[in-house]
Amino acid sequence: MMSSVATGAGITRLGQIQIRAHDVERAAAFYENVLGLKLLFKAPPGLAFFDCGGVRIMLDHPEKSEFDHDSSILYFTVPDIQAAHAAMKAQNVKFEDEPHMIARLPDHDLWMTFFRDSEGNLMALMSEVKRS
Repeated sequence: MMSSVATGAGITRLGQIQIRAHDVERAAAFYENVLGLKLLFKAPPGLAFFDCGGVRIMLDHPEKSEFDHDSSILYFTVPDIQAAHAAMKAQNVKFEDEPHMIARLPDHDLWMTFFRDSEGNLMALMSEVKRS
């Protein structure tokens, strides 16, 4: 009889996310100056690492064609989606839409808006807006 207790691999959190970048320096400037993420370090050949609330984001130039594809969508949490949207638009970030409510939950509303980073990867801002 199999145990109903899941043992798994012991994963406790997401440690790092790789995002493809054709121009790592341009992408690093975007993630540092537009998104405001803390640059941890750069390493050869063309890697840049950022901290996002304890999760490391690695910008990496695709070495092989099979790695040269759009990335997964990262959802960056912000306290005020309207203010973040306005600040990023002022820096000429290309948004796919305006901030909008995705779901009405028991004690808050979930808002999102989608944008492209400097490399064309689709990203999102999300905010959990408390209702008064």
